[in-house]
Amino acid sequence: MSKKVTPYKDSTLDKKEQVEQMFDNISEHYDGLNRVISFGIDVKWRKKVIALATQDKPQYALDVATGTGDLAISLAASGIKNVVGLDISAGMLDVGRTKIDHANLSDRIEMIQADSENMPFEENSFDVVTVAFGVRNFEHLKLGLAEILRVLKPGGRLVVLETSVPTKFPFKQGYQFYSKAVLPLVGKIFSKDKSAYSYLSESASAFPYGEKFNNILREIGFTNVIDKPQTFGSASIYVATK
Repeated sequence: MSKKVTPYKDSTLDKKEQVEQMFDNISEHYDGLNRVISFGIDVKWRKKVIALATQDKPQYALDVATGTGDLAISLAASGIKNVVGLDISAGMLDVGRTKIDHANLSDRIEMIQADSENMPFEENSFDVVTVAFGVRNFEHLKLGLAEILRVLKPGGRLVVLETSVPTKFPFKQGYQFYSKAVLPLVGKIFSKDKSAYSYLSESASAFPYGEKFNNILREIGFTNVIDKPQTFGSASIYVATK
């Protein structure tokens, strides 16, 4: 990232610990607020991620920064029999496990609390890795991406969904107003953590989206890197191969 953005500016904790604390704080209301804040469009984006992630009929999938498990559940529902959801936040994982139980998918999805920059898996373990709105929360972006490359099997696919910033008028101006004024306000009204949604907005603006992120993926060692802008450029899906 061009600058280091953290959830709690006065905290002495490092970014990783702050992100864990933040998601623990907002875990109970995260899903509902996400739907409201994105007007439900994120559901459509996630469906596209699943379509791209399952093209080659993978058997072993890892969802990094899985949060409450939406993508992990969708991966299992698509037919993948072995899915691991990994996240640093115990609170988010607890919500996710409840959702997985309700979906009767506990025998096919394992939820693990771990650091995405130091994952407890052998090399070449997964056919596909997905990350939805998680890479911008890595404390060390390149280290996290290198870990993903390590655990992917040769020929395996990485699919990332992440926020980006529209560049064309009037979508650029509308996005700036929404992210700087509306998003933090909604977070303050509906979340007990007033800093969380300001951070999510700030981190989205600071993330090296588009060709900048493509180049980082190539630098790490990924090939066949492409990006697919979504909804006037407010998000992007990145696909890369080991």
